[in-house]
Amino acid sequence: MFRTFTLTALTALALSTGVATAETEVEIHDFDFPFEGPFGSYDTMQLQRGLKIYTEVCAACHGMTRVAFRTLSDETGPAIPEDQMRAYAANFEVFDQSLADGAGDYRAATPADYYPASSLANAPDLSLMAKARAGFHGPYGTGISQFVNGMGGPEYIASLLEGYRDEPECAAAMETPMEGYYNIAFANGGFPDACKDEHGHHTVPGSWIAMPQPLYGEDVTFDDESANSLEDEVQDVAAFLMWTAEPKLVARKQAGLTGVIFLSVLSVLLYLTNKRIWAPHKNKIKH
Repeated sequence: MFRTFTLTALTALALSTGVATAETEVEIHDFDFPFEGPFGSYDTMQLQRGLKIYTEVCAACHGMTRVAFRTLSDETGPAIPEDQMRAYAANFEVFDQSLADGAGDYRAATPADYYPASSLANAPDLSLMAKARAGFHGPYGTGISQFVNGMGGPEYIASLLEGYRDEPECAAAMETPMEGYYNIAFANGGFPDACKDEHGHHTVPGSWIAMPQPLYGEDVTFDDESANSLEDEVQDVAAFLMWTAEPKLVARKQAGLTGVIFLSVLSVLLYLTNKRIWAPHKNKIKH
């Protein structure tokens, strides 16, 4: 009975999730990030490029309130020298309640401070965005794609940033235009009936997003003359946002690898011990 109930529940969940997925299709590209896989790690230079893109482009609207400036000097992160990190932090202002006789006032940020929050109410914080967003789904809610490809948060961010397109013909023909900017990687609840088939399914991928296109390629110039095409920039900033969400990713992988090696050696020792203890008794039983 329990088995039947479990199968029924899983089937219902799969079907319900599959319907929701079928109604809203998006195009998420599977980028090859260096931190993926059991032995992957962050590319320091890529994180530094992503930090510069965030600072010069994204920070105007989006905050990172869970990221402390001191972490920018971590060896497994951007690895910014301490003096440069301090000078970088001083470019930001944070509100300090202890100033002005307890009334509070703004001051230059120090390494112990965190990035300030966004000044826009509708601009999401980017601290955990790479973990909060899922790029891969299904099929039909089974999670197989996520098991193979991972959650795909960085892929979602990179696909979104380069997913801006001209409005499809079905929407351009509407008397009342849609608000926002058409993006093939973004999905929300609102979608014009003109872009749906007779079954209510979308005939084009994506939807309309309130954020205008922030990156076009060659938006930032790097000191080492690294490539700065649109595809390069979206991957760099997506990798940096992945680090802000998972700053201890490399340490967790190293701990996991150490655990696997330890358990493998322990299993061999336990097997040999078992053979040594029981071998004399097994010989007696045979005779």
